[in-house]
Amino acid sequence: MSAFVIEGGCRLAGHITPQGAKNEALQVICATLLTASKVRITNIPDILDVNNLIQLLRDLRVKVERLSVDTYSFQADDVDLDYLQTEDFLRKSASLRGSVMIVGPLIARFGKALIPKPGGDKIGRRRLDTHFIGIQKLGAGFYYNPERQVYEIRADKLKGTYMLLDEASVTGTANILMAAVLAEGVTTIYNAACEPYLQQLSTMLNRMGARISGVGSNLLTVEGVDELQGTEHTILPDMIEVGSFIGMAAMTASDITIKNTRYDMLGIIPESFRRLGITVEQEGDDIHIPTHESYQIDTFIDGSIMTISDAPWPGLTPDLLSVFLVVATQAVGSVLIHQKMFESRLFFVDKLIDMGAQIILCDPHRATVIGLGNRFKLRGSTMVSPDIRAGIALLIAAMSAEGTSCIHNIDQIDRGYQDIDKRLNQLGARITRI
Repeated sequence: MSAFVIEGGCRLAGHITPQGAKNEALQVICATLLTASKVRITNIPDILDVNNLIQLLRDLRVKVERLSVDTYSFQADDVDLDYLQTEDFLRKSASLRGSVMIVGPLIARFGKALIPKPGGDKIGRRRLDTHFIGIQKLGAGFYYNPERQVYEIRADKLKGTYMLLDEASVTGTANILMAAVLAEGVTTIYNAACEPYLQQLSTMLNRMGARISGVGSNLLTVEGVDELQGTEHTILPDMIEVGSFIGMAAMTASDITIKNTRYDMLGIIPESFRRLGITVEQEGDDIHIPTHESYQIDTFIDGSIMTISDAPWPGLTPDLLSVFLVVATQAVGSVLIHQKMFESRLFFVDKLIDMGAQIILCDPHRATVIGLGNRFKLRGSTMVSPDIRAGIALLIAAMSAEGTSCIHNIDQIDRGYQDIDKRLNQLGARITRI
């Protein structure tokens, strides 16, 4: 198992370009199963989760061709549905949470699908009820095999219907949407997630011949069509990487320009960093973070302690709360970090406390960070990355710390961040992969 050895205290300088968005890539790659025609996708990140999903499609006999470093074509004109019954499929799909999004396309186009309990991050319970109930309302039947721990899904023909989702699940909305585009009649999805990833997926599906209206809102209307055609699609820059780089620049007192960010699709992220006292300068489609010798957390208008919490889009994405938490440790002032969606994502704070951070873990969802500014630097430590987002937060902490740190289990970081050590070393970081 690989590890990072990080020499802390290095200031970075230069410019960096974010990779393609991981979460969008998982959705649009699954959507290629909806048509027998060729689909070309650009700006695909070269990361473990995405590469594993692409290999899973290859195993399903989808014709996959790598056209360049970040561009692939997919053609699902000879899908091997028998492969779904194999132990190899069950093993691979169980270890990849994104594999659950093949259910919508498979049930819509072929009338059957099979999926084990999916894996992924150990960040708390991530239920699939929204996916399953929505697809059931379209007419599919779900059957659970307790011996194999597998869900079998079958449907003769999906039919459009009205549904009110119990939560605005991003992957749940994507799965239901991909099933609904080939359903008979009209489907109305209320309380749909409306993140940029869903907007991109909807736009791509419409170019393929789907009829989706309400894109960007929480009320989607889908008029079912008989079949979809091929298309070309470009994935957005990863907003989580953009946010990670903003926090990294401030915490290491670096001067960094983040290139080609699609600033118009970042929502509340830049303003949320400004609430921590970080200067975020928009320069066209780029973001410039000047050197911060210190930064001070705002308070609310009445003087009460600032709270930063996650919420469905256009609220703050939960994937960045780990970064906000670690960046706040070196700010001046205090902030309450409230992670509402996942009950285990804050459990990595013990590693930051070992590094000297002043953090009170109130409960599984809330942590109070007492920022001590430059009075007390974090100190190097040896730690283990529990998940993708905590992993990048620990890397940021190690880069700002005094001394040398070692992060084990960096496969978790590699799942979501492409060549992160090489790219940061080009800016002046000292990260060694062992």
